[in-house]
Amino acid sequence: MTEALISLSAVDLRLGSAANAVHVLKDVSLDIAAGESVGVVGPSGSGKTTLLMVLSGLERPDSGIVSVAGARFDRLGEDETAAFRGRNIGIVFQSFHLIPNMTALENVAVPLELAGIRDAFKKAGDELAAVGLQDRLTHYPGQLSGGEQQRVAIARALAPDPKILIADEPTGNLDGETGSQVSTLLFNKQRERGMTFVLVTHDPSLAAQCDRQMQVDSGRVAEEGRLDAAAE
Repeated sequence: MTEALISLSAVDLRLGSAANAVHVLKDVSLDIAAGESVGVVGPSGSGKTTLLMVLSGLERPDSGIVSVAGARFDRLGEDETAAFRGRNIGIVFQSFHLIPNMTALENVAVPLELAGIRDAFKKAGDELAAVGLQDRLTHYPGQLSGGEQQRVAIARALAPDPKILIADEPTGNLDGETGSQVSTLLFNKQRERGMTFVLVTHDPSLAAQCDRQMQVDSGRVAEEGRLDAAAE
């Protein structure tokens, strides 16, 4: 079996203050291979987004081991984790998270500049052209459609050439046709670049396009249809 690029072992996480803490992830163990695409499905509030936060280093578990691309997050400080994420993990959110007073080009280039990547604006322009936005470089987010904004967000995620692409409901704020175009773009880029792709979605047909699926329910994770066995 191919060595795991992402590995979680016995991960537990509670969120909230002691009296009102919610046990969000419960003894989660999983492996995702390099170049693999995984669809993460489950009901609202089941822990899907929190799982993505943990495997991208945006949330630290209370216990367990998170190892990504050879790095253990429990052995890295916050600044080290952020630097590692900037080099290795691209993230696409449901709500785009673009900076409204920056152009499409600036939204993609500024994170590259902060990471010390040379020719940041040229690379940003190339990435925007690669997602079909070569004519929208100087447009602000408010001047772009929802689908165009998500394409800017995808270009921003891809610009550092990450090993891993993470998408949290990337089509959730888009109409059906636009969502289909965006999901096709994501899968095409994942295959072109050989990235590992972890996709959270409520759409079973979208998850079915992945190499395999994981189901999350009440903080527990299992392969497709095996949640009951995992909880026993």
